[in-house]
Amino acid sequence: MGKKSSQGQEVESADTTKAQNSLSDADGAKAARKKRSPAAHQGIQVNFCKNPICANFGSPVGDKLSRSQNPYRIVASGKGLPVGYCQSCTESFPLKSNKGIHEELERMLAFLVDSPVQSCCPVEDCSNHAVPVSSGKVFYSSFGTTCSGSQRYLCKGTVAGKPCKKTFSITSKSTRRQRLTHKNKSVFKLIVNKVPVRRIAEIEEIALQTVYDKIDFIHRQCLAFASERESKLPDMPIRRLYISVDRQDYVINWSRRDDRRNTVVSAVASADNTSQYIFAMHLNFDPRLDPEAIEEDAKLIADISLPTPHRKYARLWMASDYLASMAASKKSKASGSLEGDIAATYSSSEKREDVEISDEPTKDEKLPDRGMQTHSEYTLYGHFLYLRHLLASVEKLRFFLDQDSGMRAACLAAFQDGIKSRRVDAFYVRINKMMTVDQKRRLINESNRAIAKVMKENPTLNKREAVLMLLRQRIEQAKLIGKWRDRWVFHPLATMNEPEKALCHLTDLGDLEPDHAAWLYNRASLHGVDSYFNRVRRRQSLLERSISSQSNTGRVWSGYAPYSPNQVQKLLDILRVVQNYVLKSGKDKKTPAMRLGLAKGPVKYEDILYFTEP
Repeated sequence: MGKKSSQGQEVESADTTKAQNSLSDADGAKAARKKRSPAAHQGIQVNFCKNPICANFGSPVGDKLSRSQNPYRIVASGKGLPVGYCQSCTESFPLKSNKGIHEELERMLAFLVDSPVQSCCPVEDCSNHAVPVSSGKVFYSSFGTTCSGSQRYLCKGTVAGKPCKKTFSITSKSTRRQRLTHKNKSVFKLIVNKVPVRRIAEIEEIALQTVYDKIDFIHRQCLAFASERESKLPDMPIRRLYISVDRQDYVINWSRRDDRRNTVVSAVASADNTSQYIFAMHLNFDPRLDPEAIEEDAKLIADISLPTPHRKYARLWMASDYLASMAASKKSKASGSLEGDIAATYSSSEKREDVEISDEPTKDEKLPDRGMQTHSEYTLYGHFLYLRHLLASVEKLRFFLDQDSGMRAACLAAFQDGIKSRRVDAFYVRINKMMTVDQKRRLINESNRAIAKVMKENPTLNKREAVLMLLRQRIEQAKLIGKWRDRWVFHPLATMNEPEKALCHLTDLGDLEPDHAAWLYNRASLHGVDSYFNRVRRRQSLLERSISSQSNTGRVWSGYAPYSPNQVQKLLDILRVVQNYVLKSGKDKKTPAMRLGLAKGPVKYEDILYFTEP
């Protein structure tokens, strides 16, 4: 027998606890095998028919109902992939883990809903140990300051019936424990103006590690600043928002010569087309997790053997699943025409075992070395549920989505009650992005001639009214594309940003007047989010589009690209705050936050850097 010590006993106790937890997880896995569909979790249930005109839209799959009472049947679209089949409209939908979606939502809400830990008496047995200093003079009294200027307090609580009288200090300075604070502003501005990290170190004459430390500091300050402002949004009365949603991919450099595969992560962003405010930009990556520990635990409880929606780690990419998906990957190629591309996207999604999954890793890609990549559809569900929380008081919401079946399902699931009450509408928007400048100009000329012809035939109409008249005609002539026979309308007005545009009303319940329908189709656009994506590429050297070379056989390496997905999320968070609060644009020379009502004027870089919780 080994020598017994308090340390050894602690290790033994920890091992026992781990074994008990594993047994508990294994029991949960057995129970999951018997379930027909994933149970709701923390009020989240996304497993229902996603057809808005179906009577079962929003009615969840139930385990306790008999087969005759249940409006759904559970079938399989592939090994480990259960699918709900709606017996009313005959549509099918893949089942998802509500627990996994809740985990993603919690990750996204963390900076917004987690209130900062306020200082209190550090004596654990004191009656004031959980009472913050902001509670007032009844609990604490001021006790001077420290030599560095930090406020000191005297505790008025009691410990075992006796006065505590513990003194402690707190500081409200955001730059505590920082050196070279005078470099913060210049580093901040260089970061969001496409200056590479090594060049920042050279310009500011500081160490490379100091630059990374300052990026961490700036990121913390941006999150704290945005949290204080955006926590007001759920209670802000806003009449209407027109929100465009799309995704952008980022390539992470390989860090080992013996494995020159890239990691590719994707961020989903939502932008208000009117104010240009970016409500969120979420990466499908969780930096808090240890992949080795997760993989080990998954093997211990046989998580991989479960159907995917019943797994403990349903939202995470496991190594075995990644390899299997890589082998099955078949990325569709552009056809050259907008209608052909729309049809090809439908065809590609129809061939997938899970229609909502758009992740298609190739042999030249790999999972991140640190942190864990999440399935993109779970990130999408979390993103739209996050928007539901953030925009709870908005009177009318119109979502304009890129043609993505996972995005459609997530939007309809998160806002199904709003869709039923006609508070929320959603459209697919597809743009031909493969045109040359000359092709765009030719289309614009053709569009202007068609509009001028309508105005000549109807002298009382202005240009906008003529466009709406053409739209009404095209709505009646909508083309049915894809397996689901979705009705696509091709917009008559061409612009340089959107020269050829097709639209599909996903939540059309047939109750809109022709004029109202045409007006909504005319507002449908991705310009808000696409404009911001261009800004991300132009203002972040680490996130610019990389170029593959022939010598790398398709692999991509960029001298400026990051080596960690966690760095990508930090840069996206930083630029989002600068975009919303600092940068002025448009004819009114206002920031997006000013237009939305979250700021009275442009915010200075210093206001973010030295922001402290009120």
